Amino acid sequence: MPERQGQVQLGKQGVNENFIKTLKNHFNKCKNMKISVLKSVRKNKSDVERISEEILEKLGRNYTARVVGFTIFVKRWRKDVR
Repeated sequence: MPERQGQVQLGKQGVNENFIKTLKNHFNKCKNMKISVLKSVRKNKSDVERISEEILEKLGRNYTARVVGFTIFVKRWRKDVR
């Protein structure tokens, strides 16, 4: 069975407590998440990098992220990766 990847969009509310709670809920079902950063949140690529760091900081230690364009791919690991 292939790995399931969840998808969410980050809108004008930004990275708030509710968004992090939603992400953690999705991580109960799958290891990888694809976060599409909408135009209302970002102006350029460096904004997406900053948002990625903020998400990782709020999620905790068992997560890593990769930014491709205006999309953030977050992966949950079983063990600490940092």
